[in-house]
Amino acid sequence: DPISNADRITRGESIGTTNNTLTYVEEDPTVSGWIKDNTPGVADVKRYISGLFPFTEWLPRYNTTWFLGDLVAGITVGAVVVPQGMAYAQLATLPVEYGLYSSFVGVLIYFFFATSKDITIGPVAVMSLLTGTIIATVHETNPDLSGPVIANVLALLCGAVVFSLGMLRLGFIVDFIPLPAIGAFMTGSALNIAVGQIPGLLGITGFSTRDSTYKVFIHSIEHLGRSKLDAAIGLPALVLLYSVRYLCNLGARRYPSKAKIFFFVSTLRTVFTICLFVFVSYLMNRHHRTHPRVKILGTVPRGFKHMGIPQIDRASVVAVAKQLPGAVIVLLIEHIAISKSFGRVNNYTIRPSQELIAIGVTNLLGPFFGAYPATGSFSRTAIKSKAGVRTPLGGLITAMVVLLAIYALPPLFFYIPNASLAAVIIHAVGDLITPPNVVYNWWKVNPPEVIIFFAGVIGAVFGTVEIGIYTSIASTGGLLLYRIAKSQGDFLGRVVIYDNDKLSTTTREVYLPLDHADGSNPDIPVEEPLPGVFIYRPRQSPLYPSVGGYTDQLVWVVQQKTKRTNPMSYPRLGDQPWNMPGPRKIDPNAAANDPRPTLKAIIWDFTSVEHLDVTAAQILQDVRSQLDRHASPDVVEWHFAGVHRPWVKRALASAGFG
Repeated sequence: DPISNADRITRGESIGTTNNTLTYVEEDPTVSGWIKDNTPGVADVKRYISGLFPFTEWLPRYNTTWFLGDLVAGITVGAVVVPQGMAYAQLATLPVEYGLYSSFVGVLIYFFFATSKDITIGPVAVMSLLTGTIIATVHETNPDLSGPVIANVLALLCGAVVFSLGMLRLGFIVDFIPLPAIGAFMTGSALNIAVGQIPGLLGITGFSTRDSTYKVFIHSIEHLGRSKLDAAIGLPALVLLYSVRYLCNLGARRYPSKAKIFFFVSTLRTVFTICLFVFVSYLMNRHHRTHPRVKILGTVPRGFKHMGIPQIDRASVVAVAKQLPGAVIVLLIEHIAISKSFGRVNNYTIRPSQELIAIGVTNLLGPFFGAYPATGSFSRTAIKSKAGVRTPLGGLITAMVVLLAIYALPPLFFYIPNASLAAVIIHAVGDLITPPNVVYNWWKVNPPEVIIFFAGVIGAVFGTVEIGIYTSIASTGGLLLYRIAKSQGDFLGRVVIYDNDKLSTTTREVYLPLDHADGSNPDIPVEEPLPGVFIYRPRQSPLYPSVGGYTDQLVWVVQQKTKRTNPMSYPRLGDQPWNMPGPRKIDPNAAANDPRPTLKAIIWDFTSVEHLDVTAAQILQDVRSQLDRHASPDVVEWHFAGVHRPWVKRALASAGFG
């Protein structure tokens, strides 16, 4: 039915009608409707609960082909995580067995909650460094608390926070931390870790390796003359690790058909190196077990000797809670950034909130096994991916390898030289440093973010890792808020486009910025609107941080390009507002000869507007009143085009624009 006169639209509704369809009148959005749309139903609750255990989706389809891929990848990662876990435990100033416990719990529990087939949860360099720093800090005020107790409490608190974020489906908060900020704290942490391992690599003692990176480096250079026999193991181990990787990469490029073999040889270089120097250490120390010639691990207990209920009380919680923000940020950033990256590479999508649940449960249950904080490992995840893992079940196979090491291999760990573990750490964290060519590419994309990158690195090198983290995150947050607050819009004009084909010529109109700020061809003439009419398009939703920037730009341009409708609005000098520049003497003839038009209408293009908040609506009302005074006694017409969102329409109507 056609729309009759009785069907006049008075509330800004969207309508559509043809000769063959019924009239459609869009209903106004309501609060009750919004609550209903956003209240989960029974099906949503079931979907939420089943989503907590993603393995139920793919495990019924598990097959032999998948198992073979998982078996190879799981064993490969297991061979790598055992020496790395022990090395990282030393970095955390904990006995090496705690690294094995964390490695076992991480890969075991992640299987049940994983949305990534590649991620390997366990001890990592940055988190281990931060754990060691927190242990040292807490010890200063609470000397009665042991390192393992502090690490367990830290894991429990981190796990509780991250688990809560995941259950509330707040995984998106990690998206507010951009890549340069992540690169800054990873690079700064890697430099901190690598420099801090130089004394252990060379057997140098006599100063704290927990000082700022630049101080540790200076002290290491000053004390080079005090290097011990440990350097004869540490330096060759480091050279061997880099040499094997270089030769394997070279061989893979020259002989592509054997690239897989070279990959596995390169992957197991850490195991080869540790085994070689365990043998060397045995030859050096077999007759000096009580007073070894080089520092060795010594006795490593077999099995889960520290398994039990964690020792936690109010004093330990209060002491550790002060250090919690930095630790939580590291857990979140490392894991989500790595899992998203490998998801994109291997063509699948992770669920960030579910990944937070996985990290949270791992760190909540880990202390019962004696584990310290764990998160996703970049190096082991890369190895697992390249080794051809097919499903998260590969983590269970890695857990079996680690379990075997915990119960069967401790006697062999006795002769592992500390210098070789220092070499393993330095070699592992070298991959975390952002390469110069990547930084240069960032510079070409967005120079301010590179400045933030270097600020974060400098904060970590000359301060602490926490300072580097807070500096980079605070800087990127400030840059984001500045960009939002200083958002600008475009004043539009009309361009007629002619489409020619063999049968006919059609035309259509598009609206482009008058100044071609969108990169459109500047040679194309843009027809300005009628005199006194302005078409304005905000580039994003005018919310409370940005609406002031839009309206300030609009008012300034309007007042520059139009004159007051009534030049005698202020007949005397004393009537003029203090902030309005003008002549000391009112000349009606000069105002009448002003060639500028008077203000007639403002047209807002809201095609890019998704939301409109209370502050924005109020400021739009204020600006309308301001421009009405400019055009008085006339009234400025306000029109809104391209309003697609029902709640934006409701907001405009409620503010008196509809």
